[in-house]
Amino acid sequence: MILDAESLALSPGVESLVAWAEGRTLPGVLKMELLASMVELATEVCASPQEALDALRVLRAAAAEAAHEHGLLIAAAGTHPFSVPEEQDIAPDPRYREFVAYAGISARRQAVCGLHVHVGMPGPEDCMRALEGVLPWLPVVLALSANSPYLAGEETGLASKRAEVLAELPRAAAPPVFGPYAEWEAFVERFVRLGLADSYTRFWWDIRPHPHFGTLEIRTPDQPTSVELSLLFAALLQALCATVLDGPPSGPANRGDYAQNRWAAFRFGPRAELIHPEGERLGASRPRGPGAGEREPDGPGPACLGRRAHRPRGDPRRHGASRLPPPRAGLTK
Repeated sequence: MILDAESLALSPGVESLVAWAEGRTLPGVLKMELLASMVELATEVCASPQEALDALRVLRAAAAEAAHEHGLLIAAAGTHPFSVPEEQDIAPDPRYREFVAYAGISARRQAVCGLHVHVGMPGPEDCMRALEGVLPWLPVVLALSANSPYLAGEETGLASKRAEVLAELPRAAAPPVFGPYAEWEAFVERFVRLGLADSYTRFWWDIRPHPHFGTLEIRTPDQPTSVELSLLFAALLQALCATVLDGPPSGPANRGDYAQNRWAAFRFGPRAELIHPEGERLGASRPRGPGAGEREPDGPGPACLGRRAHRPRGDPRRHGASRLPPPRAGLTK
C-alpha cells in the first residue's frame, strides 16, 4: 500500500514509484495494480527460499526508497485500516478502467493486498494434479495468514476481510472441477469467445494455472506485514505442491468443504476449526497447547520459488498458451 507520509491514508502514487524503478537493477519489478494507491512487487524466478527472501528485501527497500523521495510511505497488510476503498483512484491503465466499468462496485471495493506465489510445474497435467491436491489445504494457509481485520475505519469482526471482499469478484474462490488440462483450457477459451474475459488472468480464483510462466499460481494468503512471513508462506506452498506431486494421485477436492473452510478461515483466522481433507473430522488451523505459538501472523511481499519453472516452448497449445491472449499479470504480489 502507498500512504501519505503525514496522514497515513492511502495515496495514489503508483506512477511515481513505477517510473522511479524503471531502468534500475532490481531482482524483480514494481508494477501497477488496480488502485493507484497500491504497488505490486514481483520477484524474478527464485531457486531457493534464501534467494526469494533476499529478493523480497531488496524490492521492499526499493519501494520504500522510491516512496520516500515522493513524500510517501509503503505499508503492508491485507487491507488499509481506515481509508475507504470506494474513494480510491483507479490506476491509469485502460485494462483496469475497463474492469471497473464491467465489475462496478465489486471492483471498487478491491482495496486489498495479497501474497501470490507461483510454483514452477513440470508440465500441464502436473499443474492440474497439484491444483486439486493443494486446494483443500488452502484454507489453513488463509487462516494462518489472516491480516486484514480492519477496513474503512471499522473493526470488521473478520480475521481476513480481504478474503470476503475478493469473493465479490466474478469467478472467485475455488475453481470448478476440471479433469485434464484441456478441460481447463476449453473452459477459459469459451469465456473468451463469449466476451466475458480476455485471458485466463481474468479468473480470480484462489488458485489457477498460469501457463505463460509455467506455474501454478496460489493467491490465497493475505499480505503479510513481515517480509520473513511472506517467505515462510511461499516456502510452505512450494512444499505442499512438491508433496502432492511426489505422492499418489487423488480425486477432486470437495468444493462444499472448501467453501465452509474458506469462510471459517476468514472469520476466525488462526482460531478456525476446519474440516480435515479426509472429510470426517475437524482440525485446528494452528497447534494448541504447551509450546504452540501464540503470536498472530501479521503479514507484503511476493515470492516465486520452488521447482524449476516450466517455460512454454514449441507448440503453444501443448504447453497451454493455446489461442488465449498473453497474460499481463506479474509473477507475484
